[in-house]
Amino acid sequence: MSAQPILHTLHPVNPATAEGAQKEILDKAVKQVGFLPNMYANMANTPAVLSTYLHGYALFRSESGLKPAEQEVVFLAVSQVNGCNYCTAAHSMMADKKSGVPADVLQAIRARQPIPSARFAALYALTAEMVSTQGRPGAATVKAFLDAGFQEKDVLYIVLAIAVKTLSNYTNHALATPVDEVFSAYRVD
Repeated sequence: MSAQPILHTLHPVNPATAEGAQKEILDKAVKQVGFLPNMYANMANTPAVLSTYLHGYALFRSESGLKPAEQEVVFLAVSQVNGCNYCTAAHSMMADKKSGVPADVLQAIRARQPIPSARFAALYALTAEMVSTQGRPGAATVKAFLDAGFQEKDVLYIVLAIAVKTLSNYTNHALATPVDEVFSAYRVD
């Protein structure tokens, strides 16, 4: 993530002083996660961005059929390829503390080393290639993904996750969102 924001007149929205659509979406966000992440406070400058993010994120989590650890691998792949240190830190913490990503898999992803699980490796590879090729992965990558036990519809759910993470990754780049204290042990530079 850029150390310097590209947007200079926007600042995190304070829920205590927010009004209208900003207040409504921030209240919803805090209710969902229990605190206000710095990213959400920045996204709330344009309530439609935060609303779209929360909606798509919830749908991916609830409807994709991917296990929580698999979902986290997808989010990590997108965030790493997009160079978003904020989301990489946040999803690393979630992978470690909430989603059950095996420690050796998380360590390999964070170190950008070979992933010691064929299934997670195929999932990460497809997601990363989808991002880096603007949705045009090679046939071999798709075959490895399907051979690992995933279904074709899973590719479309990965597209949803990419869209959601792109909203957050790009917002974090634009505003140089600082990593929240709760994620700081997983900070990357």
